[in-house]
Parts: sequence; structure tokens; C-alpha cells
Amino acid sequence: MESQAKIHGFAYEDAVVEVSPREGEHTLRTEDIVQTIESLGESVALVMFSGVNYYTGQVFDMDAITKAGHKVGAYVGFDLAHAAGNVALHLHDWNIDFAVWCTYKYLNSSPGGISGVFIHEKNASDTSLPRLAGWWGHNEDERFLMKKGFEAMPNVDGWQLSNAQVLLQAAHLASLQLFAQAGMPQLTAKSKKLTGYLEFVIREVGQNSHYPIEIITPTEARGCQLSLLVPQEGKKLFDYLHTHGVVGDWREPNSIRIAPVPLYNSFEDVYRFGQILKNGIQQG
Repeated sequence: MESQAKIHGFAYEDAVVEVSPREGEHTLRTEDIVQTIESLGESVALVMFSGVNYYTGQVFDMDAITKAGHKVGAYVGFDLAHAAGNVALHLHDWNIDFAVWCTYKYLNSSPGGISGVFIHEKNASDTSLPRLAGWWGHNEDERFLMKKGFEAMPNVDGWQLSNAQVLLQAAHLASLQLFAQAGMPQLTAKSKKLTGYLEFVIREVGQNSHYPIEIITPTEARGCQLSLLVPQEGKKLFDYLHTHGVVGDWREPNSIRIAPVPLYNSFEDVYRFGQILKNGIQQG
């Protein structure tokens, strides 16, 4: 966002409006996001949020945010890096203008794996929209005529700049086939139960140990990630978890992210995590 502002000759502070949680809260309220958009009105050119906040694990109400953005005449886009393969998405039905995501997180397509993009058909078919033009976005029937001017493909391909890497596509295809076989409805249903069990285990361990652990991920708006605030030697606890086989994530200054992924994690995994967490607290 900062680089885009600079490219167009604006200072970040003048061009970008950030929305923050209320004092004493960790997550954003949908009404605060909508109110901010409405108060700025027609001065808003673009509304852009993450689908799932990387730090808190909060799933945003993408449908409501999109409606608010369109009401003031703005385009609305989402970064779905932590949402793709994690939560149910209805990008077309929500009328979202565009979205982008990586595939190495929940889609399991390897570090550096191929990225994804969604362009709503109402925008994809409008070839007059300004864009960064590239060889692979040009009309494929006339690419080799080498004529001046750019003729965009009338679909999402019209935004493509370069050829996707074949080996990365092969890895991604293998992952997508597994997702298709399992089915997102089944995965999200298991995710809710698995994450609910993880929440239960963490709270039980915390209650019995009197060790300060706060879950800041909202129960009513989450995928399979739980973010834990651990103010008391949190990095030491994280390192203990890591050395005992728990692949989590540390975020400064005091947050541990844990995600029981439904495609390959089990309820037994969550139970074992609880035992390791308990031992780590006792060791600390």
C-alpha cells in the first residue's frame, strides 16, 4: 500500500487510512470498519483488507465490507493469504472486485508456491480498465503479431504479466486435487470442531496452571487459527513447544499462533499439544 501511494505521488499518511481496534480490544468491529468507510465517503478509491487477519486470526465480514465500499463508489479487494483453504469464500457472490492470495499456507503448495488472483467477471470483461500490462495478458491470438498497443484478454488472464512456473503449478495441482476430494464444506466443518477443541484444551490448561494465556481470536469469526497472548516469558514457552514437535508461529511481542489444520491434523494432535503446553508451563 505504501509503494502504491508513492508511485502515484502521494505520501502514505495522506493517501492511506488505517482502521485500528478500540482501546482495550484486540480485534476490529465490523461496524467500525463500515463507519470509517461511510465517513470518508466518495474520497475513498479503494477499500482493501485481509480476509483473515494474520496476527489475531479474525475473519472479517467481507460481504459487509464490500457493500460499504461499493456504496461510496470504491473498488473493494482482499488479501486472502490466511483465508484461502482455511475458510469458506464466496468472492463472486459477495461481489468482491478482486482478491489475491498465496498458496504455501493452508493450500500446502510449498514455500514460494504459485499465487492466485480473483477478478470479478464484471471487471475482467472490461478490457478498458487501467492495469500493468504484460505479454501473457495480451490477446493470445495476436501476441506474435508484435503490433503496438495492448489488447487485454477479456478475463482474469488479462492481468497476467508473466508465465506461471510449471513445476509450481504441478505441486499446486496435487494439493488442489486433495482439497477437491475432501471438499471445503467437510473441511470447514471439521475445522470448527477441531479449533473448538483446541480452545477447550488451552483454557483447561490455563485454568489449572494459573498461567496467563489469553486467546484473542474471536470465537464467532475465525478459521483454524488461534492467537495466544502470553505476556509471561512467551518466547520461552514457544521455544519449548517448538523443540517438542509443535509447529507454531511466534509474533512479537508476545503472541503464539497455533493452527490445527483440518486436512491433516487430528483431535489426538490437539490433545497431545495440550499435554506439551501443560509441560512447557510447568517447566517455565
